[in-house]
Amino acid sequence: MNAEHVMIMGVGNILLSDEGFGVRVVEALEARYDFPEHVSVIDGGVLGINLMGVIAEADQLIVVDVIRNHGEPGDLYRIDGDAIPERIRAKNSLHQIDFLESLTLCQALDKVPETVIVGIEPRDTETLCVDLTATTADRMDDVIQMVLAELDRLGVAYAEKEGT
Repeated sequence: MNAEHVMIMGVGNILLSDEGFGVRVVEALEARYDFPEHVSVIDGGVLGINLMGVIAEADQLIVVDVIRNHGEPGDLYRIDGDAIPERIRAKNSLHQIDFLESLTLCQALDKVPETVIVGIEPRDTETLCVDLTATTADRMDDVIQMVLAELDRLGVAYAEKEGT
């Protein structure tokens, strides 16, 4: 059976406190779980438009990022389908725009993965600091569970690593 390629991608800048949340979540996922061969876990960092080729490899894309949605810091979000293009017009962050433009440009390749974005309302994305704020760090396990729920929805098996 040819399984669909599922990609879990964390995006953000780890040098700007909560801006690195998506990257920190995928690092934790890789440390804690084993995934089947057709699942890739990617640190997309702030590569934006340069991710187009990588994104086009996926059939299903789960993106983890900070999401500025005028909520309270620590609020969790799940965005999919037609709601994703709205994020471009909202101009939530520079790397999000680049990432979403990459996703849109994949249409030129006739290869746009089914995409879900999960994330958190950040507290601080401007302080030069490699540590997450307590508000976002405290919600990391909740967002990991959101990613695992997406894998469950797609019928993807995964296993917790020994000793984690």
